[in-house]
Amino acid sequence: MDFDVIIIGSGPGGYVTAIRSAQLGFKTAIVERAELGGICLNWGCIPTKALLRSGDVYEQLGHLGDYGLAIEGRSYDFGKVVERSRKVAAQLNSGVGFLMKKHKIEVVAGTARLEKGSPAPKVVVALNAGGSRTLQAKHVVLATGARARTFPETGLVPDGERVWTYREALVPKAAPKKLIVIGSGAIGIEFASFYRALGSEVTVVEMLPRILPVEDEEVSKAAHKAFEKRGIQFRVPANVKKLSKSKNGVSVEIEAGGKAETLEGDVAIVAVGIVGNVEDLGLEALGVKIERTHVVTDRHGGTGVAGLYAIGDVAGPPWLAHKASHEGVHCIEHIAGLPPSNLTAPIPGCTYSNPQVASVGLTEAQAKEKGLEPKVGRFPFRVNGKAIAMGETEGFVKTVFDGKTGALVGAHMIGAEVTEMIQGFALAMTLEATEAELQATVFPHPTMSEAMHEASLDAYGRVLHI
Repeated sequence: MDFDVIIIGSGPGGYVTAIRSAQLGFKTAIVERAELGGICLNWGCIPTKALLRSGDVYEQLGHLGDYGLAIEGRSYDFGKVVERSRKVAAQLNSGVGFLMKKHKIEVVAGTARLEKGSPAPKVVVALNAGGSRTLQAKHVVLATGARARTFPETGLVPDGERVWTYREALVPKAAPKKLIVIGSGAIGIEFASFYRALGSEVTVVEMLPRILPVEDEEVSKAAHKAFEKRGIQFRVPANVKKLSKSKNGVSVEIEAGGKAETLEGDVAIVAVGIVGNVEDLGLEALGVKIERTHVVTDRHGGTGVAGLYAIGDVAGPPWLAHKASHEGVHCIEHIAGLPPSNLTAPIPGCTYSNPQVASVGLTEAQAKEKGLEPKVGRFPFRVNGKAIAMGETEGFVKTVFDGKTGALVGAHMIGAEVTEMIQGFALAMTLEATEAELQATVFPHPTMSEAMHEASLDAYGRVLHI
């Protein structure tokens, strides 16, 4: 055997799996055809947050009068905004490279393909530098991720000029004056929020009845209202019939409420889901089961093919970096024969728009569908002391408890920095906290996190400040 473990793909799932593998004493290699850190670090999670931060700061400059401050005018250099985002990604890419060296993980730069072998499939790598190399390991972990879904039949195919995916939206030469975003999930809403902050005229088209459709309905409605207040326009629900390109822009033909409409813009961003990177890996020949572009696995990441595992986006939803990392650690600990990490731990979801949206666990509707008798609490930031002092009073915290056991089964937030606060509820759910523990917890004052406490109290009629 060349290695004990080979991981294909170095995104948050792959490189974290490799590190844990090395910690467990396995001789480990990782195969990557592009940049270390994968899409998330280089073209997704991290650089988008850098852009959003620039947008937030620029937008705040327009509200300095609310804080008794003033400046002479405001402007931005779009090239430098993008440059900062790329520098942030490059810094973290370098950090992953350092971690690979620190843990003595061999990095093989190239494109992998699997062939039959024993005790695990052979990994044949077409090296980026030329030539090929065949590797054999006891265990192979697929962490090849996913890419943006396209719809050629309606023209929703990126061309790098007029039709973008998240990748093109990160590095354009200039901010579009008129932008059409197709899809209102986290990716679509984040780009809509960023470009609107810089002054673009933004219209979001969503096929489902409401934006951010995976979120609790109350949060979804509040987000819609908040984004409209910032000037983002919506067409919900609406079906895209056709996208046409011209030298000067795009036209998107939609149907909403039985009425046809044509939207005109400089650019369109396609953000309507993802497909797993399962092609050209030799999976079909090995007998790997694939459903709807994703590898079918058992609870430990096993594919049913001896020695072959899959984790992260390629193995199915939720398509989140932290889920991929958690799955990878679980998978490698299972391979090592250790009691694996808890796969039933709740997975938070975050949207880094303005305002931010965060959630974990069941929505109120899902709790009812499961036959629970939910006790629901709410607390608005408009009466939270820290939020008022910060001028960030938009939004609220919502808690969902099981009425029979008192267990916290879901939490949902919209407002400033709620993506940082949600982990408190995720920890509580992992520790199987009930309303008693949350209500007995001392929250520091003044903080926005006090709204979490009050929402827990409100579910049982004990709210203090409304």
